[in-house]
Amino acid sequence: MSNKVYFLPWERREELPKFLKAAKVFNHVKARNFLAIKIHFGEDGNQGYIKPEYVAPVVKIAREKTAFPFLTDSSTIYAGKRSDAYHHLLIANKHGFTIEACGCPVIIGDGLRGNNKQDVEVNLKHFKTVSVGRDIVQSDSFIFMNHFKGHEVTGFGGALKNVGMGCASKEGKYAMHNSAKPSVKASKCTACGTCVKNCYQNALSITSRSHPALTRERIKEGVVVMDRTKCAGCGQCIVSCAFGVFGLNWDEDPKVVQRKIVEYAAGVLKNKKASYINFLNHISKDCDCFGFLKNPPLMQDVGIVAGTDPVAVDQASYDLVNKAYGKNFFKKIHPDVNPEIQLEYAEKIGLGTREYELINY
Repeated sequence: MSNKVYFLPWERREELPKFLKAAKVFNHVKARNFLAIKIHFGEDGNQGYIKPEYVAPVVKIAREKTAFPFLTDSSTIYAGKRSDAYHHLLIANKHGFTIEACGCPVIIGDGLRGNNKQDVEVNLKHFKTVSVGRDIVQSDSFIFMNHFKGHEVTGFGGALKNVGMGCASKEGKYAMHNSAKPSVKASKCTACGTCVKNCYQNALSITSRSHPALTRERIKEGVVVMDRTKCAGCGQCIVSCAFGVFGLNWDEDPKVVQRKIVEYAAGVLKNKKASYINFLNHISKDCDCFGFLKNPPLMQDVGIVAGTDPVAVDQASYDLVNKAYGKNFFKKIHPDVNPEIQLEYAEKIGLGTREYELINY
């Protein structure tokens, strides 16, 4: 059985409020319920996030239904301005996610240090319980506003990733990442130290001791070494290095990470009503978390996809991007990752269906 998925072309984005009502995005929103609008507030230097001007109409309609909407996200496990609630709120404010602009407050879902969490039972292959931000679990229902783009581990990031990874506590994020340990090609290392500065887990260091990658001329420069017992597999080193020192071990790891994210999504959505809005604009190669790369768009803006099934919404978004690009965009940017693993597994465990009927608004 297919689900209806609604599509609004980007050039008609000013029609967003009417489009979202037609897409039944607010049908589950109840009076006096706490409605979590899950979004990414953007990293400093990265424009790949949904702008406040598109959030305001969502909040307005929710408030018209006399719900209590709030914007939310959880802390990151990498070093940056979103790794605790204090700095996260500062960057949200800097990017315009204010009560005045959006019409509702911002609440970081896993507390000051990212450890205010609640375990949710899922009893799936990789996890029996998942660790989710407590205030996210305590909400009554959800609207997920997702920026659809490429991703270095999952191939693409959309609704499923924003639900699973985006709502997890720090403990949960570690649990999802920890099987994907990057490989290290030390022979390419210039000992610039950028990766060391960007490793949240302090798993990297520069050594000038004897190392197979060091020639006599390079002894003074040193080379990077990794303590794999500390590595959480977050991928920060991969995108921070300009010399190709780091890469993912392309065996089962990306598949496992995708499935773990889907299991976390199952925990977040357990006994909750939700709807999903994917923004197919500023479509970049990597995750929006990497602000220092600027992460430029690699193709034209496509549009906005909405519906009540996260699998169908992500599948439709995937298909629309590839159609607009003229071939498989995600295979082009990340040839070693199969992003459809997350869709297949989400359908398998009952989060939705990959079959959909596209309604052009």
